[in-house]
Amino acid sequence: MEPIVIHEGKVAGMDRVNVDTDQIIPKQFLKRIERTGFGQFLFFDWRFNKDGSDNPEFELNRPENKGASILVAGENFGCGSSREHAPWALLDYGFKVLIAPSYSDIFYNNCLKNGILPICLSEGDIKTLIEKAKASDYELTVNLKENKLSDTEGFERSFEINEYWKEMLLNGWDEIDVTLTYEDKIKAFEAKRA
Repeated sequence: MEPIVIHEGKVAGMDRVNVDTDQIIPKQFLKRIERTGFGQFLFFDWRFNKDGSDNPEFELNRPENKGASILVAGENFGCGSSREHAPWALLDYGFKVLIAPSYSDIFYNNCLKNGILPICLSEGDIKTLIEKAKASDYELTVNLKENKLSDTEGFERSFEINEYWKEMLLNGWDEIDVTLTYEDKIKAFEAKRA
């Protein structure tokens, strides 16, 4: 995984609540065995018309949201089934940071395990960020070391994150990487048992 220390990115706003994992990545696309390639199917039923053309009404298809790596959405983002494919699709599409008032617990943890930083902010802050994101090229800087996010217009907020997950994201580690930090001790133990 790529470490997240300071992330500067374009913001896309999705003014929707209760976005479930079935909308994030519909079930018909869960046949792949890799963790990659799901981005093309992200929000498939909302992003595309029945004829396969882009739906111009969908938030991510609007010109101001192209190339965004930070997604701001409404409460209870990632609810529904516990499919890990949802964060895979978001990451593969290009999102590194999510900002919402709340998340489904399983989805939240799946994001952390897959290198996405989910941030909780108040509903008022979410409304502000969604409005700002309607302007083209609106960007935020997310500083994970300091637990802060800010823009160049004076918006600045602190956020909370569990210290374990903070260290994991700062280092770009998954749980196997953490195990490998003990490689010398593991080898020494195995050498004694040989």
